[in-house]
Amino acid sequence: MIARRTTRQIHVGPVAVGGGAPIAVQSMTNTLTDDVEATVRQIHELERAGCEIVRAAVPDMAAARALTAIKEQIAIPLIADIHFDARLAVAAMEHGAQGIRINPGNLGGPDKLARVVDAAKLHRVPIRVGVNSGSIEKRLLARFGYPTPERPDALIESALDNVRLLEEHGFYEIKISIKSSDVLTTIAGYRQLADRTDYPLHLGVTEAGGLIAGTVKSSVALGILLAEGIGDTFRISLTRDPVEELRVGFELLRALRIRERGPELISCPTCGRTRIDLFTLAERVERHLQTMRSPLKVAVMGCVVNGPGEAKEADIGIAGGHGVGIIFKKGQLFRKVPEADLLPVFLEELEKMEAERQANA
Repeated sequence: MIARRTTRQIHVGPVAVGGGAPIAVQSMTNTLTDDVEATVRQIHELERAGCEIVRAAVPDMAAARALTAIKEQIAIPLIADIHFDARLAVAAMEHGAQGIRINPGNLGGPDKLARVVDAAKLHRVPIRVGVNSGSIEKRLLARFGYPTPERPDALIESALDNVRLLEEHGFYEIKISIKSSDVLTTIAGYRQLADRTDYPLHLGVTEAGGLIAGTVKSSVALGILLAEGIGDTFRISLTRDPVEELRVGFELLRALRIRERGPELISCPTCGRTRIDLFTLAERVERHLQTMRSPLKVAVMGCVVNGPGEAKEADIGIAGGHGVGIIFKKGQLFRKVPEADLLPVFLEELEKMEAERQANA
């Protein structure tokens, strides 16, 4: 079992962060925030995929004002992402943001930071101090150099300096992130930061890339840190539909046996015996599983020769053949189905199992 790092606890809306609370999986919208309909629609998709905290960019006052209508229509906490403009941070909180992400050092000076902290205290909103490799103060870069795996000091000192700015105003509802696009720098930086503070940490690899590169880089960096007990919230950053970020995030937690959400998918890599479009079939099943909550083990196998045997521990599975497929449960044949009907019949059976499990739960 992984021993979690001991931290203070804060709350983002009703979600506890740190202090032994479950590790929360986050994502971020990529819609125009002032397009309330589109933003709410995307957040609902993220909620169905398991998102527990969502962040939205607030680049202008129209976006800040839109947060009121957005928050009224969603079920998960909403964080405002702020850069440079203290007025937007204050306005976002006035319009319902339940958390803000800022870099305190670039808000325009002590007076503007004080206004942001006063608003955070008034509205009981926690602040994430978010530092990226590309946003480090010049004086720190001159002193420590650009962050590397051997010397991530500039990232760490920037974060802690900005935390101290908040502490000087008597504010301690803080979460910290120090993101790099480099995997080894991310790991080294968070390890050292974890030794120097007991604030909860938000993990991420910034600008990680598309589905493949982003998944690999994020899984390596975050997987190592989470396995060491470091991290209280995280986001898998992908240049994709943000729903994909949730799929990767929960599979990462499942692989480390930290948390499980919904069914686990087992699927074979295919071989010359495969006679169906297994790639499409597995993808459609996987997407459907994102809407389910029961901890079923579900298999999608390429052939009826080895499929049921190789996946005999699965609660339910399908295996394709030439024009026909089978549905099996715990390795035993349950039903033969024409290939054209295989997916709809299988999804119907999944829904029955989901309903039974939820009723018993």
